[in-house]
Amino acid sequence: MYQGFYNLTSGMLTQNRNLNVISNNMVNIQTAGYKRDKMVSNTFEEEMLYRTGRTNKDIQEELGVTSKIRTAERTYVNYEQGSFDPTGGIYDFALSGRGFFCVDTENGVRYTRNGSFNVDSEGYLMLNTLGRVQGEGGQPIQIDNEDFQVSADGTIRVVDRDGSTREFGKLRIVDFEDYEQLHKEDYGVFSTDQAARELEEGETTVLWKTLEHSNVDMVEELTSMMTAQRALQSAAQVLKMYDQIMSKSSTDVGRL
Repeated sequence: MYQGFYNLTSGMLTQNRNLNVISNNMVNIQTAGYKRDKMVSNTFEEEMLYRTGRTNKDIQEELGVTSKIRTAERTYVNYEQGSFDPTGGIYDFALSGRGFFCVDTENGVRYTRNGSFNVDSEGYLMLNTLGRVQGEGGQPIQIDNEDFQVSADGTIRVVDRDGSTREFGKLRIVDFEDYEQLHKEDYGVFSTDQAARELEEGETTVLWKTLEHSNVDMVEELTSMMTAQRALQSAAQVLKMYDQIMSKSSTDVGRL
């Protein structure tokens, strides 16, 4: 009887956490470059069940393995590339291939696939309110003329009225050996303690006036949400039945 309480309560907690992950994916479906999360659950404290004889307790027969608790093991990030959306915005960038943009924040350098940039009051390229986008050498990129062009390697240049060409900078794009060491933060950015690897020319193509869609599949998320909700509701109903049975056993049966 008590094992049922463990099973049902842990299942409700696990499904509630799963619903939070799914909801976060659905909220960020329009966030450029967002990478989908998936929660994986596992059993906890597995035990072997044995059956013994009525008279000779030394004779044991294995019945199987059981677990009283199911818990969330971890949340995985799906780094699969999303589709591309030509926006026409001059401050929109996307990466075709591996790699991340680098952004200077108050908490250090953060990495992202979200290329929906803008400029601050001083003309520096930046991501939302997080910080300025890094160029080569970790320097910020200042743009004083909106009539610029961007090449496939991320170089931003402009032709002035006198015919001379100026480079504002080149977007710094890096990659990592182990994506499992990336820590996902708010706004679809990542942090890590591992060393970043500068991408060589031709490894990744910078798409200008384009954004990368999130890799969230709305149909799949809705299906997962309905499955988790039904599992949560079923566990709650059965848990209520367990409570009623325990109440009966302690009142009606106890009187006998």
